[in-house]
Amino acid sequence: MTAIVLSGTELAASIRAEAAARAEELAAAGRRPQLAVVTATDDKSSAWYVRSIQRAALKTGLECTVHDLGADAAPEAIRERLTRLGADPLVHGLMLQTPLPSGTTLEELASAIAFEKDVDGANPLSLGRLASGLPAFAPATAEAVVTLLDHYKVPLSGRQAVVVGRSTVVGKPAAHLLLDRDATVTVCHSRTADLAAVTGTADVLVAAVGRPGLITAAHVRPGAVVIDVGTNPTPEGGLVGDVAPEVAERAGSLTPVPGGVGPVTTALLLRHTVLAADRAG
Repeated sequence: MTAIVLSGTELAASIRAEAAARAEELAAAGRRPQLAVVTATDDKSSAWYVRSIQRAALKTGLECTVHDLGADAAPEAIRERLTRLGADPLVHGLMLQTPLPSGTTLEELASAIAFEKDVDGANPLSLGRLASGLPAFAPATAEAVVTLLDHYKVPLSGRQAVVVGRSTVVGKPAAHLLLDRDATVTVCHSRTADLAAVTGTADVLVAAVGRPGLITAAHVRPGAVVIDVGTNPTPEGGLVGDVAPEVAERAGSLTPVPGGVGPVTTALLLRHTVLAADRAG
């Protein structure tokens, strides 16, 4: 058995096209959607991701400004920039790119991201509303997981879903979104005893840890749907996921890396920015 490839490329193009149509209408009315990305790192993979957002935004008819504060930026400087951009009426979407300088965490700065502009769902208010089932922008990567599953008509109601990873960026919000689809959800992490025994029960397995090849064939139930969120850089300049290549011979379907969750994540960030611009009117 070879897993069916759940590509995100076509889905991402569809989301961008929808966003572009609305962005054009807003621009004609004098309100061109603008996304501001604040960075404070010299991480090469992060820089590549931000450039990909810029390119996608340009093609979709959005403005995207990058505010690079440098890898040694103090937390106070990052917070001040986020606050200033949050008060700027020309900015509709705002996100803080990770990683951050040593000793600085997303958790301590995310509250400075204006809730109505929090297009990547980082503010604790956004995360709390998401957990409570109230309207909020979900973290784009977590939403991309469920959007892909919906696109490929993967049944979730009553199914066993296992999320490996408990970050507030992907793991926890993805678990909440899966619960909203009536899946029975288990969240695994570094302290989980006998990981393979837990993941082997999953109808849908989401790998979101950031460890290359962590999920092997031994972790996957035959025929399971596997969503690989990992984007781990290789010495050769490529990307690999959290799922080992051998899983393709055991899973029923599998997202590729690159070309799976990543493009959908970027498209959703743009969609969220357009929605925020629409609501700002």
